[in-house]
This record gives sequence, C-alpha cells and structure tokens, in this order.
Amino acid sequence: MAGKIYVVATPIGNLNDLTPRMKQAFEEADFIAAEDTRVSVKLLNHFDIKKPLVSYYEHNLRQKGDYIIQRVLAGETCAVCSDAGTPCISDPGEILVKQAHAAGITLVPVPGPSAVITALCVSGQDTGRFCFEGFVSTVKKQRREHLESLVHEKRTMIFYEAPHKLLNTLQDFCTYFGTDRKLTIARELTKLHEEIRLTTTGDALAYYQENPPKGEFCLVLEGYTAPPQTEDSLEDLAQKALQLIEDENMSVSEAAKKVSAGTKFSKSEVYKAVQQMKD
Repeated sequence: MAGKIYVVATPIGNLNDLTPRMKQAFEEADFIAAEDTRVSVKLLNHFDIKKPLVSYYEHNLRQKGDYIIQRVLAGETCAVCSDAGTPCISDPGEILVKQAHAAGITLVPVPGPSAVITALCVSGQDTGRFCFEGFVSTVKKQRREHLESLVHEKRTMIFYEAPHKLLNTLQDFCTYFGTDRKLTIARELTKLHEEIRLTTTGDALAYYQENPPKGEFCLVLEGYTAPPQTEDSLEDLAQKALQLIEDENMSVSEAAKKVSAGTKFSKSEVYKAVQQMKD
C-alpha cells in the first residue's frame, strides 16, 4: 500500500511559529524531502527530530522527484518542506506535488507560515483581491514582458525579491508603474530586524539608494486605478458631432448616435444641440 506525502510549512524566521502538527508530521514521516538539507537540519535539530533527509531542489527535480515518488509508492511516508514558509509556492516542491497527483498519492497539507500572506495582511493595502507574482526574472526580455503585463493589473500584487536585486526592481517599478504607486516593503518578516514600510515606488527607490538593502524582501504593490474621466458636456458632444459631419460626411443622425454612445446624453439630445448650433 502506498504511503503519503505531507506538505509541511515551516517558520519563515521565528522558530516559535512551528506548530505541534508540523512537528508531528516530521516525526511521523519516514524521510524528509528538503530544498536545502543544510537549512532544514537546523530546524529539525532545534526540535530534536532525527529523520533521513533527501535534498530536493531546482537542478535535480526530475531525478529526485522520481526517487521520492517511488519510495512513497512502496509504502513510505515523506514530509516535504522548503527552506522557510509554505512549500510549493515559487518553490521546486510544486513539481513534486504534480508528480504525486499523477501517481495517485495522497497529499496531506500541514498549513503554517507564508511570507506572501504575512506581508499582505500588514501591508495596509487592499486585501480582497490579490495576485502573487514571485520573483521578477533577471533575464531582460522576460522581466520586461512580465512587468508590461501587469501595468493595468487592478489587484494588489506581491513579489519576492533578494537584496542584491532590489534596486533594479524598484527602478523598474518606477518605470512601469510610476513613482507614486503605493508600495509596502516587508523586510525580514518575523525575524529580529523585521521592518514594514508603507511608502511609494519613488520614495522606496530613493531610500534604498541611500540605505543599502539587507535581508529578504516581500514587495506589496498597489493595483492599477484608472484616472477619473471628465464627462463631455452636451455642447462638447455637439461640437464632436459637427466635426464628424464635416470630416466624414456623416448625417446629423449618424453623428449624434456615434458621439452619444456611452454618455449620459441621448442621441436625440445631441441631435437637437447640433441643429441649434447649425442654426
């Protein structure tokens, strides 16, 4: 009979965030698949948990994924974790979970800390609708396409960023989203030097140009809001209709219908206004 896979969240900084259920999942597992065993063993040692570890990361996904799946199909139970936070979110565990579904293996989520949600809930930004955008690519073409696709994104956006790439990302934010877009900088969440700053893209760039970035960052970016549109007056619409009549040889009726579409004025109101102007 096949075993199962626990998908176990781990603390993103403060070890006190490890729950009894997380600890129990690790203790019940026959082995643990970790993104970086050197990181995970420190957590396990802290709680005196002794289990065999399998390194599972970006460059050995297929080989180690197949190995883990075969062990679980043979009856063993595996606990999957990342270096910190909820695994499988912008994390190689995503591929393992897909392989497990394909093999018909039972997956057991053990929820806990997530930098995405932790940053969002203290961001001071809209939380009703949001999207997670992960890390921005270092490849220029992919980076440009990614950010261009988000220029009119109305939902709150959350990004991960490393300190050595932060300035470039903030510069790009200013380029694609403007310097006045609200931005929450969540740095070193749950750790000793935790910092949460609600600022703007432009002010954030200026600040970190003067203060070299340190630590891991979550960036919570305000969604796009269309600028308010001023409504044309009846006289403005009549002028537009007259221009269409002159430039495109439209009838008064056709021009009035076209310019009144989507406005608070009816075709007949614009028609009458045009006739009055012509008279």
